[in-house]
Formats: sequence, structure tokens, C-alpha cells
Amino acid sequence: MTILASLAAPLIGLGAALIVAMIGFFAYRAGLAGRTRVIEAKRFEEYDFYPFVIDENRRVEFSPERFNEAVQHFLHHPNPRAARELIVIGEQNFVRDRFGSQDIDSYKQLYTEYDGDSVISDNEAFLENYKRIVHLMGRSFPHTGIEILLHNLVNPSRSVVAIENGEVTGRKLEMGTTNLVLDLKTRRYQHQDKLNYELNLGSRQFKCTTIPIFRPDLGLVGAICINIDTRFLREEVRHHPEKLDAFFDNLLKTDFQLEENILSPDEYQSALRGKRHFLDEAIRTGIDAVETSQLAAIMFSDLVDYTSMMARDEARALRALHASAQIHRELVAKHGGRLLKELGDGFLSSFDSASRAVECAIDLQNAADGTGEFRLRIGIHLGEVTISGGDAFGSGVNIAARIQGAAAPAQVLVSDTVFNTIRNKANIRVVDLGSANLKHVDEPIRLYEILREQ
Repeated sequence: MTILASLAAPLIGLGAALIVAMIGFFAYRAGLAGRTRVIEAKRFEEYDFYPFVIDENRRVEFSPERFNEAVQHFLHHPNPRAARELIVIGEQNFVRDRFGSQDIDSYKQLYTEYDGDSVISDNEAFLENYKRIVHLMGRSFPHTGIEILLHNLVNPSRSVVAIENGEVTGRKLEMGTTNLVLDLKTRRYQHQDKLNYELNLGSRQFKCTTIPIFRPDLGLVGAICINIDTRFLREEVRHHPEKLDAFFDNLLKTDFQLEENILSPDEYQSALRGKRHFLDEAIRTGIDAVETSQLAAIMFSDLVDYTSMMARDEARALRALHASAQIHRELVAKHGGRLLKELGDGFLSSFDSASRAVECAIDLQNAADGTGEFRLRIGIHLGEVTISGGDAFGSGVNIAARIQGAAAPAQVLVSDTVFNTIRNKANIRVVDLGSANLKHVDEPIRLYEILREQ
């Protein structure tokens, strides 16, 4: 009994200690569980300590006091989404350089706990596609006095991460920005776009547009800026014909050609009828809105044996039709004509001069020969026609159609009125075929064949 009694006290003490330890362990686990349960999910802007304030001029300003309050809150009350945005704001506002050591230590703790490095790298990856956009856009108009660049506003001290045509302002990669973040936040608060604004810097003048890039989780993270050197365009380019030509050459330079339609259905049909640019019909409103009679060179052309080609090989016939339409659209426009109608496998075009119509016809036949897929018959007549609504009527149109019907495959025939206009053109050779009686034409028409270089 004495031995048992002597052992009982230690055993009781050990058991009590174990119970206390178990209680403490479970209390600790419960505390962790409770801490996990209270992770906050509010958006950063919903907190009273969102670190931006509005001054008396309705401009957005950074508040260091609110920023430090936010740091302390998120160190004790987890909210990964809001804390990551706080890290972005801290880097944007150079808190590492402007705060005291105690506040910097707290920010560094927050930065570590919420993996600030991943916030920075994730945003760099997010901006990669914007870099590509900047490079492609900038390379579309080289040497035109137009600069385009991308700012990574999470790293404002070295914010320029992509730039094209940087010679316009002299900026280079990894140059920084100063107050762009606060300016863009101010404009967002005031519901303003930073669009088409003017900058005067000494003797330099620019027209600029800045496009902010916001992310739902991090807020403002970048901006695309477009800067145009207005004095270069107004004082250098506009007043020197050779520089104006060079400017347009650079602006309109292309590297290759595709067969894609970017027009709406209505605009596409207007283009086939001869509309040359987006203001063309507006400029011609007073001309085409009513019927007008004028002297014009009318050209009819069609594919040889298209109907029989369709019967033999429909796929080949459709390829030929597509190719024919393509070369007609390109070459009629090139020679200053208007493609008025597509008539199945045929085309009706008008020109202001007979020589342009003939030169276009020669190029059309050469292009058709080059395809090896089809041949054309072409007829041209110069006479008075009625133009209305993008179409042409009258006896001049009828005669051109009958001349085209009389042409042999790969041949260009013209009337005597066309010949009398081009007879002194050294680069155009003709053969007199004599008079011909054409269907539905009262008088015989003297026809001439246009010869092509072999």
C-alpha cells in the first residue's frame, strides 16, 4: 500500500499534465481552424483603408497612412485577393523608398506572406500579349512619327516594357514613368478617357492617347500609349512633297497580300460596283443620286466557254470565276475605272478615258493568260451613257456589249470611237478589222483589235 500510495501521486500528476496538454493541443487546433474560417473575401475597394483619397481638386492621391493600416490589417486578417492588390499598389507608389524602416519591415512581411514575387511575375506574364499587340501595331506604321509603347505599371521605375518607333520621343526599354498611375486613377474616378490630348514640351508638340489596362483582381497594372509627333507631320511632311510621298509609302506599306473580305455585305457589293473608299459614295452623292449623261469608255468582258466549263468540271469553273473576279476588281481599280456590275461570268466597267480602258483590258488578258485557267473576251466602246445608282444604260452600253460578243477568245476589240482616241498612243498597237454588223445596232461599226506583246 505504501508503494502504491507513493506511485499514485506522480501518476496523478502525469495524467493531469497529459490532460492539460491535450486540452491545449485541441484548443490550438481549434484556434487554427477558427483562423482559417475567418479568411476575408472582400474586395480591397470595400475597406475603409483603401489607400487612395480625393483631394479638393477631385484628384486621386496616395495615402501612406491608409496603406500602413491596410498592411497591418492583412497581416492579422488574411485576404489573399486584397493583399495581392495592396502589393501592386505598394510597388506602384515606391513605398520601399518613401517609408520608415518599421513600416518597410511590415510591408516586407506582408510581401513575403502573400508571395509578392508571384504577383509581379504573374502580371508580367499577363502583359505578354499586350507586348505583342504593341510590337505588331508599331511595325505597321514605321518612320511615320507615331510611337506606341507599353507600360508595366506594377514596376513604374522601369515601366516601359515594349516600344516601337521610340525615336519619336527618345524613350527606350526600362525607362520609368512618374505620375501616370495616379493620373489614370484620377481619370477613372472622373469618368474620363485619356484620349486625344496635347502635350507641349519646349518646342515639341505631341498628340497622345493613353489606354489603361485594368485587371479585376489587381486593379490598374499597365497602359498602352500612342504618341504622334505633330510638328513633324505639319512642318516637315505636309510641306515637302517627297516627304509626304515617303510618309504615305511607310504608312501604306504591305508585306504580302491575302484574299480576305473585311467589308460588310453592303460595302462589299458597293466595292464590286466601283466604290473606291469609304467616303466615295458620299463625295459622289450629287452625281450618282440622279441620272446623268456623260461620255465614258464602257468595257464588257466575260469568260470564254464558262457554261461548257461548268458542265465538264464545276470545281475548275468556280475557281476560274473567282480568279476572274479577283483580277477584274484589282485591275479596274488600278486603272482608275469603276466596276459597275458582275453579270454571272461577265463584268461591266466604266472609265473616264478610252486609253485607260484599253490599258486595263490588256492587263486583264495578260493576267488571265498567267492563270492558265481561263480566257477572256473583251469589248470597249466610247460613247454617251447614262449613269445612275452605280449602273450604266444607253446605246453606248449596248454597243460595247455587242463588240464584246464579236471578240474571239483572248481578244480585245474596240470601236472606231475608241480607236480615234488612242490612235496616237505609241504603246498601243491595233489592227483594223473593218466594219461589222452587230446585233441590235442600226449602223455598221468599224472594229479594231488591240494587239498585245507576245
